Amino acid sequence: MTWPDRITVYHKLRPLPADPAAFGLDVMILSELHQRPAARCAESLVVYDYLHGRKVAMPSFMRDVFEETLRLQDTAKTDYSRRVQSLLERVKRLEKESWNQEGAKADVGSAVT
Repeated sequence: MTWPDRITVYHKLRPLPADPAAFGLDVMILSELHQRPAARCAESLVVYDYLHGRKVAMPSFMRDVFEETLRLQDTAKTDYSRRVQSLLERVKRLEKESWNQEGAKADVGSAVT
């Protein structure tokens, strides 16, 4: 990636670990110019109390929100997987209707003018 590219950064919450102070994110950095992933990262984070200089368990409201976010991520993944499957089936059906006929042939173009 080089300038003047722009990026979009996507985060996805990972399943919560056993450590009550920690959580993780999967990250994808997308190149807008090339319309493809430029990098994938994994972030490991902890809740830290700077006054006492140590990590602390995340507040219960925070864990509740993360658990709801994980549930919503799973629901969205299931829903969008179904939608993609439906689109693939429709494309396959359309291809069969248009290409699987006697005498059908592909026009791949020609270098001759």
